[in-house]
Amino acid sequence: MPYSKELEDRLNRMLESRHPEASKHLTVKYMFGGLAYLYKGKMSVGVVGHSLMARVPANAMEQALLRRGARPMDFTGRVMKEFVFVDPEGFRDDSEMEQWIEWGLEHARQKSAPPKRIAGK
Repeated sequence: MPYSKELEDRLNRMLESRHPEASKHLTVKYMFGGLAYLYKGKMSVGVVGHSLMARVPANAMEQALLRRGARPMDFTGRVMKEFVFVDPEGFRDDSEMEQWIEWGLEHARQKSAPPKRIAGK
């Protein structure tokens, strides 16, 4: 399934203008039949068809799934943990899109933190 070039362009513009520091650490890979944006190697947001894909921190999943257009990501027929698909009505304006980007980057930052050292080891 082809992915939305318009959504890709919009996502790129928002990442570059609102998250210039994070943009320096993003790579884009073709995944899930669309594009995945990886922050320091960890998936954050993406474009699949005309939908936005976002990683969401575990503590925000309940809130995220209550938002307009959001649904659990079930790309493989099984719900994927901490992944959400968002239909276009869920990111009509930039503030809605920004929330998904923020959650995606927050999730990636949490997962890319260096391992914690255990005292005495």
